[in-house]
Amino acid sequence: MSLPQQLRDQSDFDQLPLNIPISATIADIEEIKGFIDYFRFVIEVKTKGESKYLIYRRYREFFNLHQILEARYSSENLAKLGPNTCILPPLPGKIFLGNKKEIAESRIPELNTYMKRLLGLPTWVLLDEALRMFFYQTEQDSEHQPRALRRLRPNTRKVKQVKSQKMDLFSSPRAEAMFDFRGNSKAELNLKKGEVIFLLRRVNVDWLEGTVNNQTGIFPETFVKIIKPLPESDSEGESGGHTYSCLRCFLLTPSGVDTRDVCVQEDLSIQPSYKDLLSRMRNVFKVDDIALNYRDPDGDLIRILDDEDVQLMIKEGRRQQDKVKRPVNQFPWELHVTTTSDLSVYNTEA
Repeated sequence: MSLPQQLRDQSDFDQLPLNIPISATIADIEEIKGFIDYFRFVIEVKTKGESKYLIYRRYREFFNLHQILEARYSSENLAKLGPNTCILPPLPGKIFLGNKKEIAESRIPELNTYMKRLLGLPTWVLLDEALRMFFYQTEQDSEHQPRALRRLRPNTRKVKQVKSQKMDLFSSPRAEAMFDFRGNSKAELNLKKGEVIFLLRRVNVDWLEGTVNNQTGIFPETFVKIIKPLPESDSEGESGGHTYSCLRCFLLTPSGVDTRDVCVQEDLSIQPSYKDLLSRMRNVFKVDDIALNYRDPDGDLIRILDDEDVQLMIKEGRRQQDKVKRPVNQFPWELHVTTTSDLSVYNTEA
C-alpha cells in the first residue's frame, strides 16, 4: 500500500547519524488561538538511534518543505530520473474553505502516509538540511507541554492492580516526569513534573505502567525521561514488533476465486491512492493486466478508476461495517481484482 520502494543501500543507511528521523506519526492536533486561530499537528518523531520526541508543525510548514524538496529533487520527466532526482510522495493540497478543526482531522491519515513515504526515500534525501530541520526538535518544541496525545493511547486502559512493594531506589526500573500529566480515567496515573515513577511493565510501544505515590496506573512514555529502563523481556509489551492490518482481496478468474488477506503496516483508517492500490495488487497476484473493483450494497461490482472511486469504496465499506463482522485488524473495505478486459463486472450505471 505504499509507493514502490526506491532502492536504498543498506550500508549507506547504516552510516547515517543516529539522530536521523526514520518515522513520524501525528499523535494529536492542537488549536492555537491568537490574531489568527489555527490548528497544528503534534508529531512524535523516532530516530535511527531509537530516541523519541515531539514536534509541533502547521500544514503550511509541510507545504513549504515540499516546495523546497520539489525544487531540489523532483524531475519533470519521471522516465529520466538522474542521480540527484527522486519520486517525491504527493502532499495533500491546500483547503481554503471549511471548518479548521475538521480540515486538520481529515489531513491526519494523509500526512501520516506522506511522512512515512518521505522518510523512506534514499539516504541522501534524508540528509537534506531542510528535511532534517523540519523534523528537528527545536527549543520551543521541547519546552511546550504536550496534552493528551489521544492517538498514542492504548486500545484498552484496564490495568490490573499491583500491590505496593518496597522499591530499591538504585536497582528498580524508573523514570522521571518531564511534564505534568492528568489521566483521563482511573487506570491512568496523574504525574507532576519531577516525580520519579517506578516502572512495572510496558503496555505498548508508547505507554508504560508504573507506580508513584502509592498509585499504580499507565502513562505515556513521551511525558517522562527513562532513568533506568525495564529489562528487555518486560519491554516487549503486548504489541512487540510491527502491528499489521489485513486487506481482504479477491482475484476473479474463469477457474474460480483466489482469496487473500494482504498484510500491511498502514493503519485501518488510511485512504491509499488508486495508483498505490493498483501497484500493490499487481505485486500480490503477479498479474499486470488487472482492474480494481468493489462490491456495492446490491452485490454489483463497481470499477475503480481514480482516487475519488477509492474514497467512495472506503465510505461504502464503513457504512456496511456494522452489518459484517470482521477481525479487529481487517480493513472495513475489500478489493475485487479482475482482468482489465472483463467488462461484465463493470456497472455502467454506477
